Amino acid sequence: MREEPTKRFDTEFYISGLAPLCDQLVILSYVKEISEKTEVECCARPRLDIVQPLPESCEEISSDALTVRGFQENECRDYHLEYSEGESLFYIISPRDVVVAKERDQDDHIDWLLEKKKYEEALMAAEISQKTIKKHKILDIGLAYINHLVEKGEYDMAARKCQKILGRNTELWEFEVYKFKEIGQLKAISRYLPRRDPVLKPLIYEMVLHEFLESDYEGFATLIKEWPGDLYNNTIIVQAVVDHLKKDPQNRTLLRTLAELYTYDQRYGRALEIYLTLRHKDVFQLIHKHNLFSSIRDKIVLLMDFDSEKAVDMLLDNEDKISIDRVVEELENRPELQHVYLHKLFKRDHHKGQRYHEKQISLYAEYDRPNLLPFLRDSTHCPLEKALEICQQRNFVEETVYLLSRMGNSRSALKMIMEELQDVDKAIEFAKEQDDGELWEDLILYSIDKPPFITGLLNNIGTHVDPILLIHRIKEGMEIPNLRDSLVKILQDYNLQILLREGCKKILVADSLSLLKKMHRTQMKGVLVDEENICESCLSPILPSDASKSFNVVVFHCRHMFHKECLPVSPVQFCNICSAKHRGPGSAILEMKK
Repeated sequence: MREEPTKRFDTEFYISGLAPLCDQLVILSYVKEISEKTEVECCARPRLDIVQPLPESCEEISSDALTVRGFQENECRDYHLEYSEGESLFYIISPRDVVVAKERDQDDHIDWLLEKKKYEEALMAAEISQKTIKKHKILDIGLAYINHLVEKGEYDMAARKCQKILGRNTELWEFEVYKFKEIGQLKAISRYLPRRDPVLKPLIYEMVLHEFLESDYEGFATLIKEWPGDLYNNTIIVQAVVDHLKKDPQNRTLLRTLAELYTYDQRYGRALEIYLTLRHKDVFQLIHKHNLFSSIRDKIVLLMDFDSEKAVDMLLDNEDKISIDRVVEELENRPELQHVYLHKLFKRDHHKGQRYHEKQISLYAEYDRPNLLPFLRDSTHCPLEKALEICQQRNFVEETVYLLSRMGNSRSALKMIMEELQDVDKAIEFAKEQDDGELWEDLILYSIDKPPFITGLLNNIGTHVDPILLIHRIKEGMEIPNLRDSLVKILQDYNLQILLREGCKKILVADSLSLLKKMHRTQMKGVLVDEENICESCLSPILPSDASKSFNVVVFHCRHMFHKECLPVSPVQFCNICSAKHRGPGSAILEMKK
């Protein structure tokens, strides 16, 4: 049987032996080289090459030079390559030595990586081949990697690798923490300590916290915020913080952290005191979350000083827990805060704080003048006499005018507007609101010798008072500014009134005519008369029982019906019943509808 070659390629060396390795070839090569010293060709060490045959060439996969005794004197024929197919062993035979070669396994590869200090690659290789490796353990490689990083000073990287390598082994975790403590790097490992499943001994976490407390308050505060409160003994840490605060009592970071520790320990009252002292934004959230309203009864002033808006909203939303009377009592020595609270209460409900409306008059007058007049207008419980007294004492003209008018003393109010405010527009507006002829007369009398007031009156009273009454009283020769414009405006207003009257007249006439036509159409309609109708006089059926007999019936527009012979006079133009009751046509229809 004839055999054909499947691959053919050339080499640059002599071949002492060939052996198959799967689809590759193992070649024992004999090589000569030029000596650098003597520049003479000499024998080199034999090589064991693994190549991948290709159609026209080959690709070298690996090449290893073999060290055998006397290789300088050997020739190509002195080497032989034998292999054991079942065991994948290769034997290189030389005159003085026999070298055994076998395929590398993953343990060999890991050995080589560890020898080269490539720990990360070794760890990755072990994880990939963990089912096949026999010599190495992933944990041992990982621990060696951590030690290597620590020796190099890469503490953060070493601490980060602890999470993956140590896993849930608490003993190893605690061992590594103590090792980091010995080299002064507890801070490096603090971020990576397990907080849930597993949990280390409380002493470990306390040791780390003490390390931060001695050198880094901000880092300490961060750990307290991030770590669950059950990882360590809260009482020990609280005492440590208190000791440090004795040295630095105003340190805001330590105070804030102490408040958080008190919160974890459910000592909310103490936490609240610290938050209020610090004016911390979480104070209101803490009160709501833990229902601390009983703890803030004597701290209302502090809350109001911190944020009066939020404090008032919270107090008003929880009146059932802290009464209005209690809040007002607590704020007695801080009237400006008392006003803020009562003002917000009044805006929410005009009646809830009615017993304090008299007090509020003084508070508004002292701290919030712009809202005094709206308060007086909206309140139905404040004593007007007291309010008038306060406003007069402080010379609050607008408020006094309103109170005088509300108390029925409109003339005094108008007099104050004219004399104190000297504002003709406001006086006219006031007179319009009151719609009192006597007030208009007082206003005209006061304005008659004041040209600017006359101008204002001429411009505004046309629709309320006959302008002729004012014009007749103007003294001859008095110079009135913009008189011509005022007279033109009066004429324009008069023309406008005439046009409005004519328009209204046209509308009224049109509506009257439309209704008249509608009534006429209604009265011209036929009226149904059947056996159910009765004569309003004799009360017998309007229609005779014998339809063959002739009969006469009178039906009025009001729908009242009579036998003709039952009417006293004939012909009758109006219904006797409706005439007696002074009712118009169609009234009977309305009664029927009722």
